[in-house]
Amino acid sequence: MTQTIVHMLRHGEVHNPTGILYGRIPGFKLSDRGQQQALTVAEHLADRDIVHVVASPLDRAQQTATPIASSHRLDLATDPDLIEADNKFEGLKVAVGDGALRSPRHWPKLVNPFRPSWGEPYVEIAHRMLAAAQRARAAAEGHEAVCVSHQLPIWTLRLFLEGKRMWHDPRKRECSLASLTSLVFEDSRFVRIEYSEPVGATNPRVTGA
Repeated sequence: MTQTIVHMLRHGEVHNPTGILYGRIPGFKLSDRGQQQALTVAEHLADRDIVHVVASPLDRAQQTATPIASSHRLDLATDPDLIEADNKFEGLKVAVGDGALRSPRHWPKLVNPFRPSWGEPYVEIAHRMLAAAQRARAAAEGHEAVCVSHQLPIWTLRLFLEGKRMWHDPRKRECSLASLTSLVFEDSRFVRIEYSEPVGATNPRVTGA
């Protein structure tokens, strides 16, 4: 039986001075702190048996992945299935009390939390993320892979694999900045999840995290 580990790594902190929900908007890069987080997680993974590194096409994920690929002397691959969830609130502030949710014109988007009308349905996120994880597993069979993605997609995948409901309170996600949600496979079969925070815990309530 062959064991393979696929680390789903959340990107580091993003420079987002206006506090908007940036989603898939291009041009949002790591902050200075985020760049340090990327280096820290690369150091944390330096002695691991990593043979494949792949990232979401968004800048913040690519920047987070680059030090890991470099330290293992690997080419960085890109997988569009690792991208952030689609969201109709992109470009807006969504903080409770002072954001877009105060406007009645946005309320119809919140009617069905099980199939969110404000963005990509959870089941579709889970399926594309699992497909990306399986491709990474195949590329690193018998070794380890790193997939750099985003908080909501990683957390949705975890809920799906654990057989839990995917509708959830975003404030309770266990997916800190630059955290590792590691999927352990035996051959092609998923067996368990291991979670770690190489740069420490961060507040899931903070916009731009």
